[in-house]
Amino acid sequence: MPGSVPRIVMKFGGTSVGDIERIKAVAERVKKQKDAGCDVLVVVSAMAGETNKLVGYCDALSDLHDAREYDSIVATGEQVTSGLLAIALQKLGVPARSWAGWQVPIRTDSAHGKASLDTIDGAHLLGCMAEGVVPVVAGFQGVGPDGRVTTLGRGGSDTSAVALAAAIKADRCDIYTDVDGIYTTDPRIVSKARKLEKITYEEMLELASVGAKVLQTRSVGLAMRQGVRVQVLSSFVDGPALVEGKLPGSLVVDEDEIVEKKLVTGIAYSRDEAKLSVRRIPDRPGIAAAIFGPLSEANVNVDMIVQSTGADGTTNMTFTTSKTDLPRAISTLESVRDAVQYEELATDDDVVKISVVGTGMRSHAGVASTMFRTLSERSINIQVISTSEIKVSVLVAAEYAELAVRALHTAYGLDNV
Repeated sequence: MPGSVPRIVMKFGGTSVGDIERIKAVAERVKKQKDAGCDVLVVVSAMAGETNKLVGYCDALSDLHDAREYDSIVATGEQVTSGLLAIALQKLGVPARSWAGWQVPIRTDSAHGKASLDTIDGAHLLGCMAEGVVPVVAGFQGVGPDGRVTTLGRGGSDTSAVALAAAIKADRCDIYTDVDGIYTTDPRIVSKARKLEKITYEEMLELASVGAKVLQTRSVGLAMRQGVRVQVLSSFVDGPALVEGKLPGSLVVDEDEIVEKKLVTGIAYSRDEAKLSVRRIPDRPGIAAAIFGPLSEANVNVDMIVQSTGADGTTNMTFTTSKTDLPRAISTLESVRDAVQYEELATDDDVVKISVVGTGMRSHAGVASTMFRTLSERSINIQVISTSEIKVSVLVAAEYAELAVRALHTAYGLDNV
């Protein structure tokens, strides 16, 4: 514990601060934590829809706009919210002061639009809190080496919150969103999905990377590296701070904090997938580098990769990328067709990736076979497979997404959690 007084970072997303009434409600939540004796630092996103509007302004003026000016524009959304929330808190009698990223300062590299965090000096914020004032920090932004405003990319406010929690050595970072925790799968698809009391950093990182939308991937990775305990909870449901000694949301924690490790903790799916097959390539050394090197240079991220070699001296390479990267991937592969000497390039964006995740896989066999058998029994054809130590992912036709998720949720016993 950093001290006798609990120190908490509270982060509120765009829907949580979507209008003035929601901002007033957030102020009431912050006041409750202060009244309970906590030192509080708040991180806010732009009001819902505001960032998209600002991005639209940039795009309307120029498709190839200056990234430094883009950051200067889109960062204003969070600054508006932080100022409004500070005013709302002051109205309730809670001393508060808004902070832009450069005022903290939150230092980043110079990659405008997708900057990476460098250092955060939490001294001024801690001094503010020591005086009983609530700092309200604009998320998603920092300051680059040249002193200009930078932004951290979509979902960057989660990363800001976790980084600030580490900088001030907070006891916990509470991420308020429109769901009340982390579930075994999407409850909109599976009515028997259950909220998890705790989940490991590794499991949450895998789930976030394969489609779960609850937390931004970079924020989970940072929390794992810095040992920041993260709680996900709803800003739309009022409830007691503790229920039978348990926090109301879902905690993302170190594996050592979880006594009983389930075989499968959660099931995620991603519809943002596209499959590419480069067919009948001469099977020779260096062919993978000839394909994936240019894709990397074009900033195309690839995921699931399968290579199959025929008896006639040719090979096929199949892999996935995001739907947004598909046009760039096609263009890149067509530009190297003569060098690679492939005969055909086939694409399919009517696919979905289904993943099962759990640290229990490390010590139990049969997770993959259960997945394959369950899908086979429902006549769902698997197109591509990839695995890691605690994850198995398959690519299937998009029409089977909900059927696959429901069947796997039942097959791994998650209906009865």
